[in-house]
Amino acid sequence: MLYHRPYAIEFNHCDPAGIVFYPRYFEMTNHICENFFREAVGWSYAQMMAARTGVPTARIEVDFRNPSYLGDVLDVTLQITKLGRSSATVEIIARCQDQHRLTATITLVWVDALKPAPWPEAMRVKMADYVL
Repeated sequence: MLYHRPYAIEFNHCDPAGIVFYPRYFEMTNHICENFFREAVGWSYAQMMAARTGVPTARIEVDFRNPSYLGDVLDVTLQITKLGRSSATVEIIARCQDQHRLTATITLVWVDALKPAPWPEAMRVKMADYVL
């Protein structure tokens, strides 16, 4: 299953030419991950922080395919390509209409008290629905 979320490109994402400034894509991927955990998995980042747990990024690789522009609305998808004991590799793809804009491959690690730990079973079960 794919997690879908629209993402509107706003003025604050762009350089003076109206093109998305590439570091903003890293913020976008974090936004998508945060919403995925809240909406699809049922664990918000606020809940994680309160419990001294979280999903920090251990690795990120981004392939920028085509520029995005002020006013674009990207269709962003997230799927899990690997679900390990304490980590998950997610693939985020952003498209606008039929044009591929970027692919990000991100490794997230479940931490408890700042140390890697096994995914909680309830979380793992919900995440498994999004494994490719």
